[in-house]
Amino acid sequence: MRFKVDIHFNPKDIKINRVIRALVLVDLFLWGGWGIVNPIMGLFIIGRVAGATLLTVGFASALYWIVKAIFQIPSAVYLDKGQGENRDFKALVCGLVLAGFAAMTFPIISTVPGLFLAVFLQAIAYGLYAPSWSAIFSRHLDKDHYTFDWSLDSTTIGIASGIAALIGGTLANYFGYDAVFILTGIFSFVSALVLLFVPSGILLPRATVPKNSVQAQSAPEHAPGTPKI
Repeated sequence: MRFKVDIHFNPKDIKINRVIRALVLVDLFLWGGWGIVNPIMGLFIIGRVAGATLLTVGFASALYWIVKAIFQIPSAVYLDKGQGENRDFKALVCGLVLAGFAAMTFPIISTVPGLFLAVFLQAIAYGLYAPSWSAIFSRHLDKDHYTFDWSLDSTTIGIASGIAALIGGTLANYFGYDAVFILTGIFSFVSALVLLFVPSGILLPRATVPKNSVQAQSAPEHAPGTPKI
């Protein structure tokens, strides 16, 4: 039995709408920013936080994932009750801005309680970001190539994370930890600005659509991404 597989691909045949392009760009900056932190976070905690041990690193990681996982449920319930997408949009911007502030707190912490507070802020930020990003992205998927839209975002995240990991280690080696976290904060703020300065805006009153106008497509397990500690 013979199978014929059509692997012809012409990029011109794939047209990505403005909202999807903007949200992919948001992930690019967000993952690019927090990706540079990943290689040095454990070393930072051990080297800069008084009294920190490997156990502290584990507790910080557990705190992030548990708080983020729990907080995103009430966030999602709250967002689902909104009319249109203005509530989703505002939650997404707030999450990105809070992620920027969380990154900026790391250079000034020196104690374990301060570390846990910074991680807690990061978890809350991603608890807002994850459901709001998924809601908007799912609702604006391009007809006939939903899978391509999700794959485009996943590919963007993968490339951004890989390059950022190399850059993060290099920056920490030559400029210190503070430069890494400050740059991470800047990238998080830029990701919020991307949404605010898209031509004609995304989800501003004239662009807002009812939530039931487009059938939301289920998000794969990887989306949206969250940085590891």
